[in-house]
Amino acid sequence: MEAAENEKKQKKPAAKKPDDIRPGGFNVSEELRKLPQKPGVYIMYDENDTIMYVGKAVNLHNRVRSYFRKIVGRGPQIDRMVQRLVRFEYIVTDSELEALVLENNLIKENRPKYNTMLKDDKTYPYIKVTVAEPFPRILFCRTQKRDRARYFGPFTSPQAVRDTIELLDRMYGLRDCNRTLPGAQGAERPCLNYHMKRCCGPCTGNVKQEEYRAGVDRALDFLSGDYAPVIRDLTQRMESASEEMNYEEAMRLRDLIASVKEVAQKQKITEDIGENRDVLAVAKEEENTDADAVVQTFFIREGRMIGREHFCMTHVGGCTKAEILSDFIRQFYAGTPYIPRTLMLQEEISDREVVEQWLSARRGSKVTVEVPQRGRKEKLVEMARENAELILERDKERLKREEGRTIGAVREVAELLHIPKADRMEAFDISNISGFANVGSMVVFEKGRPKRSDYRKFAIRSVTGPDDYACMREVLTRRFRHGLEERRKLAEEGGNRDGGEGTPQEELGSFTRFPDLILMDGGRGQVNVALEVLGELGLSIPVAGMVKDDSHRTRGLYFAGRETAIGHSSEGFKLITRIQDEAHRFAIEYHRSLRSRAQTESRLDAIPGVGPVRRRALMQAFPSISALEQADADTIAAVPGISRAEAENIHAFLHREGASGG
Repeated sequence: MEAAENEKKQKKPAAKKPDDIRPGGFNVSEELRKLPQKPGVYIMYDENDTIMYVGKAVNLHNRVRSYFRKIVGRGPQIDRMVQRLVRFEYIVTDSELEALVLENNLIKENRPKYNTMLKDDKTYPYIKVTVAEPFPRILFCRTQKRDRARYFGPFTSPQAVRDTIELLDRMYGLRDCNRTLPGAQGAERPCLNYHMKRCCGPCTGNVKQEEYRAGVDRALDFLSGDYAPVIRDLTQRMESASEEMNYEEAMRLRDLIASVKEVAQKQKITEDIGENRDVLAVAKEEENTDADAVVQTFFIREGRMIGREHFCMTHVGGCTKAEILSDFIRQFYAGTPYIPRTLMLQEEISDREVVEQWLSARRGSKVTVEVPQRGRKEKLVEMARENAELILERDKERLKREEGRTIGAVREVAELLHIPKADRMEAFDISNISGFANVGSMVVFEKGRPKRSDYRKFAIRSVTGPDDYACMREVLTRRFRHGLEERRKLAEEGGNRDGGEGTPQEELGSFTRFPDLILMDGGRGQVNVALEVLGELGLSIPVAGMVKDDSHRTRGLYFAGRETAIGHSSEGFKLITRIQDEAHRFAIEYHRSLRSRAQTESRLDAIPGVGPVRRRALMQAFPSISALEQADADTIAAVPGISRAEAENIHAFLHREGASGG
């Protein structure tokens, strides 16, 4: 017995488990012991030093340790994340509320792979009435400021907002210019809206402030949902115009009444209580732990439902509906400028009190998060839940098809060419007519979808005449030299900013991010030009040519010295065709715009007395030479910077030239 005890004492400490020491020497067990029992944020990294996950905790010690316990049923997504983890860090905060704010900022900055993410990064439009101005305006905006203006919204349709603003401006003759009134009254000629009777012209000084304000007040009543006085007023004006046999004005007022009724019908009364609230519910496929979820939101303002929207949430594996709702609230309301007084939820969230504090601080007044149990409110939440489930069911097949068209097609192209990935593809094309106005286009597709914000146009500088190869050489050289220069500047500023996976995407310009695959609108010759440019710049990027047949239809890809056919029914083939057509369209549109501009400028240059300033003013006021030719002298004189005498001179010259040329 004694010998056995001595043997136990002499035994060496058990060797650490292989999982305790991660690549790079990070000792998980040792670091777990150092965790403080305080609130804060923890950050988990993978082997590329990329942030995989950001979370908040009331107690960092307990929360982070929970990831490394053998817990059954926590979900395959969390298991995969823990297996890939190389190290973690933490930031201690003074409160759980501070941790929530910091977590939101880090998620927005880094968009970690394993965080439940709001897929739709939308900003919603508002209607802004500048009531603090002597002559207020009604404006379209996407941000809400503390500027003493009145805001209405958010609305889900930008076009509906623009239509409503145009309707109100037409009804009450309100201005939409940026002139400072009344200080600038009479200083400049009134704009075209005044001559077209769309604005009552407060800039002329002939409109009293009280008279103008009456129209603004009626517009505010309309935006608040009181449509009856507006319809009654317009009806009286229409009948009066008809009695006076002013049938053109009567028809205009009749059309306005129809527009008002159409807007009014879109507003659905949901409650008798005029409160501002959002109703949120979630639907998720329970049997599929890696599936997305849908959050349905109803926007209720002054007791009226002004719109609804659904949002996709990704990386929801292992998350409960309450957790998805909590993540959605923190991400969505961190980006929207308006926060209602009440959020009505389908389920209770665990961090409700902290979320209420955070929302209240952002709103500037008390915000309540509640879970209705009975009555109308509960029925509203139930309606939102049913809508979310219908959308999830409806979109299930569509999402599968969409994934095949995009991510599936990208995967097909990469496998066909035997390259690691083709997530970002850049396609280049040249357009000209017999060497006139040579232009180049660069279109970008990411994960099978066009990324139009990264499209770029190139006006060819060094080539005259029809030499597509020389033009393409200039375009590619400028594109990648620019990218290399941007990367150099970012590297000098410090940090990992080389365009790799560890760099936040929002910090990279369209030139800084290099493609996984370059697509040329042509075969061997164009591909060889691209490879020569890349070689001169020291870059190694796969290049393929989009080859067309005699009927100008895509037939395959030229890659690595040979042509590879693609099945015409495959999604990869359809994606290549879409990219080729888009590159061609974008180049031709740019070429047409330059050609049209050159023709317009040459005609205007021939008019005596029209220099660069007046030419620019005319080009801004009229979309084309034909539009200018059709305008009378009064309309031309309404253009800022054009006097009456100059307008008559321009009008006479264009019609004299048109007659002589006919």
